[in-house]
Order: sequence, then C-alpha cells, then structure tokens
Amino acid sequence: MEEKTAIASLAALAQGMRLRIFRVLIGAAPQGMTPGELCATLDVPGSTLSFHLKELMHAGLVTQEREGRNLIYRPSIAQMNALLAYLTAHCCQGADCEVVPGCTTC
Repeated sequence: MEEKTAIASLAALAQGMRLRIFRVLIGAAPQGMTPGELCATLDVPGSTLSFHLKELMHAGLVTQEREGRNLIYRPSIAQMNALLAYLTAHCCQGADCEVVPGCTTC
C-alpha cells in the first residue's frame, strides 16, 4: 500500500459516522447491507448515509454492488487488511512481535 492510499483510508475513518458505518459493515460481511438496513441500524437519514458511503467508497474501504433492485454495500476486507499491514509493517523493528494483553509496549 502506498502512503497516499493509507492517508485516504485513515482520513475516511477519522470521522465518527464513517467509522460507525464501516464497523457495522464489517459485522455484516460478507453479505453486506442495503442502504435501508444501514439507515435503520445506525438511525441516520438516507442523505447523510449516502454522503458518508461515498467517502468510504472513494477511499476504497467499501464496495457497492447492485443485486436486482437493491444496492448492497460491503466492506473491502482486502483494503482493511492492506491498511493494517501498512501500519504494522515496521513493528518491533522486523522481529516477531507478540502482543501481550494489558501491555502498553510492543
């Protein structure tokens, strides 16, 4: 992943509603959700949802697919994993890293 792509993904997730949308979609993977289901789950107006979904799609974190008369939104697991790999690529100076619960250092 390039730095520019990582920045776009992080910027998209740095807004509260977009982070909530992404987390709900992660929970609904791989089936995804329709805009109506997302609106009901998040208690958000359709116009607001549409704006935030567009930003998440622009960052590559969410995909849209038409199934019949419905739009289905799904999280891009590959993009999420690439972002996590980019963020942790230099963890522990390349040595194996074991995360210990409750520990504040790597």
